[in-house]
Amino acid sequence: METAIKIVLVDDHQIVLDGLKSLLDADDAFEVLAAVNSGEQALITLEKNQPHILLSDFSLPGINGLELSTIVKEKYPSVKRVLLSMHDEAHLIRQIMKTGVDGYLLKSIEQVELKQALRQIYSGLPYMSPEITKMILTDLSGDKKEELLTERELEILKLIVKEYSNKAIAEKLFISERTVETHRKNIFRKTNTGSLVGLVKFAFAQNLV
Repeated sequence: METAIKIVLVDDHQIVLDGLKSLLDADDAFEVLAAVNSGEQALITLEKNQPHILLSDFSLPGINGLELSTIVKEKYPSVKRVLLSMHDEAHLIRQIMKTGVDGYLLKSIEQVELKQALRQIYSGLPYMSPEITKMILTDLSGDKKEELLTERELEILKLIVKEYSNKAIAEKLFISERTVETHRKNIFRKTNTGSLVGLVKFAFAQNLV
């Protein structure tokens, strides 16, 4: 009998986690070692037992899926890293691909395709949902120009990085503090960062400042 593909699942939505676990547990080709709700729990789990594949949601509280993937790559290079997400924006895909993940799957994926993808990744070949591949090819061809941040958001990002307060930014750009706060929230959401440190790292990594 072939060795079962050992997997650790990470998703902060319990219903999604239960569904994935149930699906894979019902197939002898897979063995779910653990199903946890956060990146922090995943790292604790990996200290004790490394799977063949870490299948993680992209949007997690605390350590997000991309950060978790990067940490796992450094600490456990033999573990294949797969992200599961609802996001299909070009800028996010480019950011993710730079980290060298082994798979990027949309949450709309069919059960059969999910299992096929996991088998392919286990064999050493990367896998991306076909919709993602098509989107990347379209983006590379220049048919679709998608900028991550608007000009105004870039202006505000540069001031945030310089540690300007919302009030100072509002005064400098002649807009209301409420407008600044709205832009700030959008910037954190679009860049998938949750702190000033994370935002600064992103800004420098993307050559935005």
